[in-house]
Amino acid sequence: MDEIERLDRREIGAAGRETRAARAGLRALPSVQRLLELAEAAGLAAGGLEAVGGRAALLAAVRAALAAARAEILAGAPAPDEAALLDAARARLAQVPVLRPVLNATGIVLHTNLGRAPLSEAAVAAVAAVAAGYANLEFDLAAGRRGSRDAAVEALICTLTGAEAALVVNNNAAAVLLALSALAAGGEVVVSRGELVEIGGGFRIPEVIAQGGARLVEVGTTNKTRLADYRMAVGPATRVLLRVHPSNYRLVGFTAAPGLAELVGLARETGLPLVEDLGSGALVDLTAWGLPAEPTVRDSIAAGVDLVAFSGDKLLGGPQAGILAGRAAVLAPLRRHPLLRAVRIDKLSLAALQSTLRSYCNPHDAAAELPVLRMLATPGPVLRARAERLAGLIGGGAAVVPVEGFAGGGTLPAAPLPGWAVALSEGEGTPGGGADALAACLRRHDPPVIGRIAADRLLLDVRTLPEDALPTVAVAVRAARNEIVAGAVREQIVTRQS
Repeated sequence: MDEIERLDRREIGAAGRETRAARAGLRALPSVQRLLELAEAAGLAAGGLEAVGGRAALLAAVRAALAAARAEILAGAPAPDEAALLDAARARLAQVPVLRPVLNATGIVLHTNLGRAPLSEAAVAAVAAVAAGYANLEFDLAAGRRGSRDAAVEALICTLTGAEAALVVNNNAAAVLLALSALAAGGEVVVSRGELVEIGGGFRIPEVIAQGGARLVEVGTTNKTRLADYRMAVGPATRVLLRVHPSNYRLVGFTAAPGLAELVGLARETGLPLVEDLGSGALVDLTAWGLPAEPTVRDSIAAGVDLVAFSGDKLLGGPQAGILAGRAAVLAPLRRHPLLRAVRIDKLSLAALQSTLRSYCNPHDAAAELPVLRMLATPGPVLRARAERLAGLIGGGAAVVPVEGFAGGGTLPAAPLPGWAVALSEGEGTPGGGADALAACLRRHDPPVIGRIAADRLLLDVRTLPEDALPTVAVAVRAARNEIVAGAVREQIVTRQS
């Protein structure tokens, strides 16, 4: 006797009040084996199932779908058909968290939730080459002894920024934490109130300072801070002057802040290191591509900043990394600090970063090779033609509309990027659905397609979709429409039966 049937009989006997319809519904449920066979025939057991636990995951999903169906039948609902049970099992599998590629149709280039910067082809190849075997990560091939993990990128960083020395860790928050821990522990860090930012995930500069073992000294006001405010705050316990670039917000209106040259002068006057959290990590002048001006690392180093911290996976366009560039004497205590081992970068990220930095040796190569710069700089006519192509591939109900995208990732916050998208409105080709239902179906596609909803329309912004992905997106939209239609038909049949 099938285990489902045994369980059904126990449940029915215990309840003692099931109707004949409920008993018939329970008997009509297929066995676990039958559903597994149907799942395999439908291809549900193929393609990526290993990532969520293989056949064991499918078995668990099937059993859970049947258990939910039994509960619903005992509560008075009609028995679901086999297709509905398969859909329920598929939905449960889709809920298992699995890291997988997605297609970004949000128009947000550095989408933190979607992994920020896509890597260049050269960087991907560099990662694959290092991942496939051993590498001289901490081995000096010339001397035949242990070497420095940073050797592969330090010279490149110094060449591109003008810094004396450089150090790389696993992200920029770690870079700032390491700098404060090594330079300011037990002392005070002076920061303008207008720069006490919160970065993604709720991490705040005051908390990073406290975690580094230092005390925060706020100066000035939210909108106005003068050099005199910094000077008055400096005392015997002061260890660091910290400047934080507002990369993820902008203060406008009645504002004032000392320039870099003024802060550098105060640092020299007081003998304190000036540390700058530059955040977004621009290595080149973005105005060359018609984008808003963003301070570059080289600008800060040239101005005399002692230590600059910035991200590898934002405007730099590489892997997640925190880069520290500046004076060798200031970096020396960071290299000796025990926290460095806890936040060190891994070999795969290091390989990708090295390749990305090499692209910057010729700025024209960087614009052509790095996906982030390429997407940010794509001209409007090119985007419109891309959107029109996608709309044609999708078919009826797809409209080409102007939109505003964003750099994202806490960069260029006041600079929307004019572009074009394909809009799918409620009822247009999606009967019984709408924007929310269509978006949910696209997220279940393989690969998932992530758009954004505005004014009851699903927008597929083509700025973040490469040309070769357009046919895949069109197939996903058509499949999603068919899924919504099929679901609406099943719902009508169930309603009539009940």
